[in-house]
Amino acid sequence: MLNKADVVVVGAGIAGLATAHQLTEAGLSVTVLEAEQQVGGRMATDTVDGFRLDRVGPLFTTPEVAGVRLRPLAPGVLVHSDGRYARWGAPHAPWSTTRRPSPHASWGTASAGSAGGAGGAGGVRGAGGAWGGVPAVRGVEAARGMARALAGAPRNPAVSLDQARLGASLVRLATTPTQRLLTRTERTAREALLARLPARTVQGVLRPLLAALLGDADLTTSSRRADLALRSFARGRLGVPEGGSGALVERLAAALPPGSVRTGVRVTEASISRVTTAEHGVFGCRSVVLATGGRTAAELLPGLRVPEYVGTTVLHHTAPAAPAGDPVLLLESDPGGPVAHTAVMSAVDPTRAPDGRVLITSTVLGPPPDDTERRVRKHLATLYGGSTDDWELLGLHHTPCAFPAMRPPFDPERPVRVLSGLYVCGDHRATGTPVGALSSARRAAAALLADLGIRPTAPEPGERRAA
Repeated sequence: MLNKADVVVVGAGIAGLATAHQLTEAGLSVTVLEAEQQVGGRMATDTVDGFRLDRVGPLFTTPEVAGVRLRPLAPGVLVHSDGRYARWGAPHAPWSTTRRPSPHASWGTASAGSAGGAGGAGGVRGAGGAWGGVPAVRGVEAARGMARALAGAPRNPAVSLDQARLGASLVRLATTPTQRLLTRTERTAREALLARLPARTVQGVLRPLLAALLGDADLTTSSRRADLALRSFARGRLGVPEGGSGALVERLAAALPPGSVRTGVRVTEASISRVTTAEHGVFGCRSVVLATGGRTAAELLPGLRVPEYVGTTVLHHTAPAAPAGDPVLLLESDPGGPVAHTAVMSAVDPTRAPDGRVLITSTVLGPPPDDTERRVRKHLATLYGGSTDDWELLGLHHTPCAFPAMRPPFDPERPVRVLSGLYVCGDHRATGTPVGALSSARRAAAALLADLGIRPTAPEPGERRAA
C-alpha cells in the first residue's frame, strides 16, 4: 500500500469536502478521492465563454453557506397560471395579478447588471417583501406580531380569503419550532396541505413552490420535510451562491492541504482500513467516509437504504436583452411545462455572466422531454412574454439523481455511523438539500472523531440551519 492517510473520503462533493475540512482541522491527514475530473458533483459549476453555469442550481434561504455569500432574489416569487402572473412579495402590496404579455412588463434594453438593481442586496427593491399581503418575517417575535396584525386587520377586497389563509399559514410555520414540526403526524405533503388550505392554493401556489425548493412536483414529499422547507422559506429569502454553486465546493477544496483531493480516481471497494480503486491501487487508512450520492454509496456499501431520486435538466440561455423588472424566481403552475422555474440569473448574481451579458437559467424536473431545448424555448417565450428566437443555448445538463425523494417516513438525521471506522454522509442522510449535506458531514466527522477519541471542531457557518 503506497497510499496512506488517517482517513479516506470517497467523493468530492459538498459533503465530502466539508467532512475532509473538519477532519483536517482536527489534525488528521485526509485523502479525498473523486471519480470525476473536477470537484463538486451535483454542486459543480461549469464555465462556458465567461458564463458560470450550475449543473443543478439549488436555492437557499440563508444569507451565507460555508462562508460563501448568497445573492438574494427579489422578495417572493412570481407564479404563472393560465396566462396570469401572481406576485408574492410585491413591495408593500398584497397579491397582484396581471395579464400577458409579460410578468416583467416588457422586454427591455437594460444590461444584465441593470435589471431591477442588479441582484445585490442593496439593489433589490422592497427588501422586506410580502406574502399574500403579509411582509416577510425574520424572527419569531416579528412573526407573532405580524400574525396579530393580520388577525386584527380590516378586510381588504384586494386580498382573497384564500390568500389571507395562506399568509397566516406561512406565519404560523415561521413561528413554530423545528422540533414541534417533526412531531406532527406524518403523511404526504399533499395530504397535509390539503387539510389546511384549499386545493386551488395547494395546487396553484405551494406545488410549484415546493417543486423549486425540493424538486417535488407531485407533493409526495413527507409533510414534515415540506413544512421544514416552507418554514425556512417563510423566515428567510431565496438566494443563490455568488459565483455559482461550485463556489461552495471550490472554497472547501481550497481550504484543504495541497494534494488532499485527487480527481479521476474511481473507487471500487471500501472497508474500514482500505479503499480499492480501479486505476490507482489501494489506499490504506484508519477510517473511511463514503460521501458520494446515495446510489453510489449503496453500491459500495450493500444494504444501505437510499431514497428514490428526482432528475433535473438545467438549461442556460443568453439573450440580447434582459426582461425588465426585479430579478424574481418565476414559477410555472400549469401542468405540462416543461419548465418548472426560471430566473434571469445574471440579474440575481452578475458574477455569473460577462459584463453586459444576460444569463437566463431554467429547470425541468423529471426525465427530459423529447426535443428538450425547442420545447423549453417555446415555454420560455410564454413565461417571459417575448420571442426567444434570438436566444442562444449556452448549456444543457441532465442530472438523473438531483434531489432525493424524501417520502414518508422522513428522518432528518439518518445514521451516518455504519460501524467504528466506516461512515456515510450526504444529502440522502439528512434533509435532501445542500445544507442538509453539510449537516450530515458535520455529524459524520463528529462520529469519526469521537471513535478516535478526538474532540470535534465547530461547524462551518450556515451548517446548523436546516433547509
